[in-house]
Amino acid sequence: MKIKQTNVVSANTATKKKPHKILAEMKRNWQLYVMIAIPFIYILIFKYYPMLGAQIAFKKYTPKGGIWGSQWVGLDHFIRFFKNPQCWTYIKNTLAISTYSLVLNIPFPIILALCLDYCRSKAFGKTVQMVVYLPHFLSTVIVISTMNMILDNRIGVVNNMMQILTGSKVNFLGNAEYFRSLYVWSGVWQGTGWGSILYIAALSGVDPQIHEAAIIDGANKFRRIWHIDLTSIRPTIVIMVIMKLGTIVTVGFDKTFLMQNSVNLRVSEVLSTYEYKTGLGGARPDYSYATAIGLMLSVVNFAMIVTSNKISNKLSGSGLW
Repeated sequence: MKIKQTNVVSANTATKKKPHKILAEMKRNWQLYVMIAIPFIYILIFKYYPMLGAQIAFKKYTPKGGIWGSQWVGLDHFIRFFKNPQCWTYIKNTLAISTYSLVLNIPFPIILALCLDYCRSKAFGKTVQMVVYLPHFLSTVIVISTMNMILDNRIGVVNNMMQILTGSKVNFLGNAEYFRSLYVWSGVWQGTGWGSILYIAALSGVDPQIHEAAIIDGANKFRRIWHIDLTSIRPTIVIMVIMKLGTIVTVGFDKTFLMQNSVNLRVSEVLSTYEYKTGLGGARPDYSYATAIGLMLSVVNFAMIVTSNKISNKLSGSGLW
């Protein structure tokens, strides 16, 4: 009994000393804790604190009542959205553009990274990298303005060349059928170079001795790429796919909005543009309704990340967590 009591006393004494030890350690390494505190405070203020405003998705928000004083309406705004006759059109347009973009934006950066990794001339490889990285730094307004000028039905370079070669022009900007392709392929042009950086970094970690052994065994470049390079960067590919799936219901608002016109509206009106028009763009903005749409998209994106991560862990053994 005395031994047990002694152990209990010593455990209590150690427990009491712990806070003092922690404070002493924090005082000794205060510079590190200050460095940690800066991003931590930033995240709290600018990321978590604004989440309190998401409650207006369940209220009938009025500027007079404010966030806390507005009337609680529950799920009325979500029900109103699904009762909208155009609801499924917006969802279909969003998923069509997202899926189209996902199918192209995953393989192209990988292919570019592999090509640059196998490039023998370092000077040529660096030049190509500089050229393909440049579009990423152009603003969306510049990209869309340039595309409109190039594809213009009257003065556009593409249509003038087509008229010389075929004797006819194609109204790319005035035909709704071309909207999705223009949106996605311009995104491929703008983002492929920048998206390849992670894969280039991953490929640099592949052991050259494995390639040397494969060459001795008679493996050609295609087999080396398939069995060595792609296998080595598979965790990176999986992570990027999961991150892309996490934005599948979120199509870039700014680019879509800038490309919209009265002709292509039936295929270009997506959830993000509809959210903006109902929340800020209309004569009578409905902040609660727009917040409900945005909250719903965030929940779907989060669910997609969690689901795709679980599937990836089961199938390939790698994921975000």
